[in-house]
Amino acid sequence: QVQLVESGGGLVQPGGSLRLSCAASGNIRSIYAMGWYRQAPGKQRELVAGITSGRTTNYADSVKGRFSISRDNAKNTMYLQMNSLKPEDTAVYSCNARIESDGVGAYLYWGQGTQVTVSS
Repeated sequence: QVQLVESGGGLVQPGGSLRLSCAASGNIRSIYAMGWYRQAPGKQRELVAGITSGRTTNYADSVKGRFSISRDNAKNTMYLQMNSLKPEDTAVYSCNARIESDGVGAYLYWGQGTQVTVSS
């Protein structure tokens, strides 16, 4: 069994910062690409940022220069540092990761999501 658990969401004023974490646990042999997605009410889920096992990153144009994705392979954890937050960043943020487990192979797993609300 593999689990992804997000944390760090909350309510923040415009211009503020939050740091999200995504921790993987369970039967983990290797973690490959990981990513952060978000879904605002009435909108489709969109990719926010991704990071490969070699730490190559990519970002949605809307967050470039404000958000930073990173990972700590020793802790099986990925982070999303969000600065200069805007009301339009309000959404449920979810992480995913392609994880290889012993005797199972590699699958894509998702976390349950954490709410980020940017409002004054």
